[in-house]
Amino acid sequence: MDQICQYLSFPFVRYALIVGVLVSLCSSLLGVTLVLKRFSFIGDGLSHVAFFAMAVAAVLRFTNNMPVILLVTTLAAVLVLSGGQRMKLKGDAMIAMLSVGALALGYLLMNLFAKTSNLSGDVCGTLFGSTSILTLGPDQVWLCVGLSGAVLAFFLFFYHKIFAVTFDEDFAQATGVRARAYNQMLAVIIAVIIVLAMNLVGALLISALIVFPALSAMRVFKSFRSVLICSAAISVACSLAGILASILWDTPVGPTIVAADIAVFGFFSLAGTSAKRNG
Repeated sequence: MDQICQYLSFPFVRYALIVGVLVSLCSSLLGVTLVLKRFSFIGDGLSHVAFFAMAVAAVLRFTNNMPVILLVTTLAAVLVLSGGQRMKLKGDAMIAMLSVGALALGYLLMNLFAKTSNLSGDVCGTLFGSTSILTLGPDQVWLCVGLSGAVLAFFLFFYHKIFAVTFDEDFAQATGVRARAYNQMLAVIIAVIIVLAMNLVGALLISALIVFPALSAMRVFKSFRSVLICSAAISVACSLAGILASILWDTPVGPTIVAADIAVFGFFSLAGTSAKRNG
């Protein structure tokens, strides 16, 4: 505990914890909706698109690559959530195409226009997470706070509409809810969270932030609101534990957070099974 208090005296540790909590909170809220809509794998596919956009920004030597990554990822999310039917492709097929294609093209671009001699290390850090979460500056933290606040405000303000679109999109549309518009807004939110989460866990592990807390909460709770609250609590706790553990034991931040999520999922699975037997 004394060592943790000592680390908390450093600003970069506090910045990492703030960003980790906000990104995990937003990811968990979005994850419940995506899991129930059977789009739980979308985080993995869009993270590969973000990796491709990052490679393009690096080739073009942009000093600030976030606008490029956010724009490309948003377009891909809108395409997956609202354009698949017009192109006669199901959601899972569209995600698979984007995932594999973007990952391959991104790595190809980084090889053709490599700027450093340690290409493998750069790619590994981008895909699996690195220490970039511990090098955030105040401007990046405030940007994360602003974007996360917008995501949370959207969920709170449109909670009932999101609930309707999540469980029965056709019925919601028949009752006057503009389901297509809400799907497009969800696509924008997905893109924002993907971009924010890349610094935390890396491109390949973003799905864990989205899927594991939601699935853990669903093992014990049944109502939509209870699952949302429990998922948010699990995600924030695992993020805090993972970041602190990675600092104390010098392990990669992203995989450590995912390991904590896996452990909690196992615990909640056992708890849910035990509750069913006793019930």
